[in-house]
Amino acid sequence: MRIFCRECGVELTKELIELTDTSLLCIDDKKDYIPEGFYFKNTEDNFLGLKGMIIINIHDVVNVKNHSDPDRLNGCCGLDGCDGINKVCINDHEVATEKSDCWMPHCIIFDKERVTLT
Repeated sequence: MRIFCRECGVELTKELIELTDTSLLCIDDKKDYIPEGFYFKNTEDNFLGLKGMIIINIHDVVNVKNHSDPDRLNGCCGLDGCDGINKVCINDHEVATEKSDCWMPHCIIFDKERVTLT
């Protein structure tokens, strides 16, 4: 499965496999929340507070860059994602939120309304 920008169709991820073994998810600070090569459809309102969103490893994105609004890029050691979507596709369409600060597990969360899955 791959994720694409709903607005322009640009590819946003490498090939991914759905993660079904939730014991592989890690909530430790500064660690990857999900292993590389997988995606996870968040079905609960867990610590991320993002029920229904699609979560992937930071290293599995392509054609994605930081938002042009510096107010969206807050964090001390990385991006905390607390100020809205902070990632856009290469055509500047808002698509995801990166969480990569030192006090959280690291991941990319795609807004299911802004992407398509194939």
